[in-house]
Amino acid sequence: MASTSDIRKGLCIRYNHDIFKITEFLHVKPGKGPAFVRTKLKSVTTGKVIDNTFSAGHKIEDVRVETHKFQFLYQDGEFYHFMNVEDYTQIRLTENALDMPNLLKEGEVVTVLINTEDNAPLSVEMPASVVLEVTHTEPGVKGNTATNATKPATLETGAEVNVPLFINEGDKIKVETEKGTYKERMKE
Repeated sequence: MASTSDIRKGLCIRYNHDIFKITEFLHVKPGKGPAFVRTKLKSVTTGKVIDNTFSAGHKIEDVRVETHKFQFLYQDGEFYHFMNVEDYTQIRLTENALDMPNLLKEGEVVTVLINTEDNAPLSVEMPASVVLEVTHTEPGVKGNTATNATKPATLETGAEVNVPLFINEGDKIKVETEKGTYKERMKE
């Protein structure tokens, strides 16, 4: 058993007969009344995100997990196939186990959280950022350079992100996986 002081991003807990992963949390100490922790929980079975508030000192049932490195192989329909980089065993996961499936490129190495009780994969943690190629974007119009002007761009994985006007088709860009936003253009 853990308490609210142990809450951190990525912690898996058992709550309402399901396993949830904490995606956001905020410790709040109001001037009047007891402290509490405001959390955003994502179900690892359904992908549903809920908001919940735990009072300070509340006991939570944490789920023991192991992390393993897996390489993304391919997607067929609703399943994503991964291979363990150490022993080459393969697993398949549904889309709701992934945080940002539209940024996942074949060959990408990710961290998979596995429940130690039944060896079931719970969720996939992407690297902090990924480098992807821009496959389609409109050319930037000269003179249309207002502060922080952006345009939509389609990436090689099919994801769409807003990029600055100077980005062209064929450019490789770094995308922040947590928010799915443009970070920087990569040098050739």
